[in-house]
Amino acid sequence: MIAHFNDDRDWFFDKRFGLFIHWGIYALDGWHEQIQWRKGIPKAQYVERAGRFNPVGFDPDAWLDLATEAGMEYLCFTTKHHDGFCMWDTRHSDYKITNTPYGQDVLAKLADACHRRHIPLELYYSCPDWHHPNAINFGGDHQLPQPNPGDQPDLLQYVAYVRSQITELCSNYGKIAGFFWDIPPKIIIPDLNALLRRLQPGIVINNRGFGPGDYSTPERHVPDGQAFANPTEACQSIGAQSWGFRENEDYFTPLFLMRSMDKILCMGGNYLLNVGPQADGALPPAAHDILRRIGRWYHRVKEAFQDSQPATQLCANPDCMLTRRGNTIYVHFPKGLNSSGVVLNPLRVMPKEATLLNNDQPVRCAVEVVPSWYQSPPWLHLSDIPATALQDEVPIIKLVFDNLDNALAQPAAGAKEQPF
Repeated sequence: MIAHFNDDRDWFFDKRFGLFIHWGIYALDGWHEQIQWRKGIPKAQYVERAGRFNPVGFDPDAWLDLATEAGMEYLCFTTKHHDGFCMWDTRHSDYKITNTPYGQDVLAKLADACHRRHIPLELYYSCPDWHHPNAINFGGDHQLPQPNPGDQPDLLQYVAYVRSQITELCSNYGKIAGFFWDIPPKIIIPDLNALLRRLQPGIVINNRGFGPGDYSTPERHVPDGQAFANPTEACQSIGAQSWGFRENEDYFTPLFLMRSMDKILCMGGNYLLNVGPQADGALPPAAHDILRRIGRWYHRVKEAFQDSQPATQLCANPDCMLTRRGNTIYVHFPKGLNSSGVVLNPLRVMPKEATLLNNDQPVRCAVEVVPSWYQSPPWLHLSDIPATALQDEVPIIKLVFDNLDNALAQPAAGAKEQPF
């Protein structure tokens, strides 16, 4: 069981599914959020994009409407990505959203909408900065191969800039629920996280910054195992190539995303799913289709993740994962169902209720010997599951017992498992 923080940070364990937003002037290219670095665009040429950035279609409530429809309960927004462009009205740089044709503070508008709708807001902040003249451009991870002409790399000066900016972000935009540093600088500066906590008591901080954080952040993959040992927020994007908007993106299927999401949530983690808005501020049509499809599934099965704990260790069947809340077990099939039935070895007590959450229909149950390649004692057998009808989403079955602990303690009956 993952220990809670036992303070205001515990919102993190209640709101398990969030929307990640990667948005900046790179959306004008419709190629990738790291286009400046990956295509070797000179700084003097790249900054011209700010003069063309005018996202008149930006509507924070439209973003939140879609997030709510998908079942998402918090939002993480990129205030400054690696290109150094600031999506808020910072006093410490002219390279910012209010110096574009749009001229408005998008973070202020987004924060107002989140607070009005009681949706926790996390802020993303990149440790690398390809624009600031003092940035840590020493050739490390996600760094420019060499400083821009005229730059004067200076670690202390750059950290002072970071300190000033995070002070703004955590002072001027109301309650900030979380802080998502990106690209660990491999430099420990403890006072930066301490500053965040002083300005925003109850803030959760990830592990990619200038010191240890509250939670880990596996990216673009689902870790092996049955349960996370520590608080975790896995992040994935709806597209295979980019986090920012990409015109010719290869979008993941809703099924792929549901399966990865289900396993992360079963393991006790949070799932942060990213969308890159278009240059005009609107979310791409594909995002609407994907998130709505996920939402139609998630709203039906959400109770399997609420106030539950990883419990896969209770079942020897490798085709399923379990979560538990009290006397209720939820049987998840993140890899899908191979057949219309499943044996839950070593459970051998009948539940008083068995329901397929996907359609709220009862599931047939019996404690019985099921003939197979192995001779085994009677186990709990779930059958007549509409596997074919569920092939486009993750099936989840709810089992309610009178006393689950007693059920788990029941001794085995009959022969041990052995080949015929």
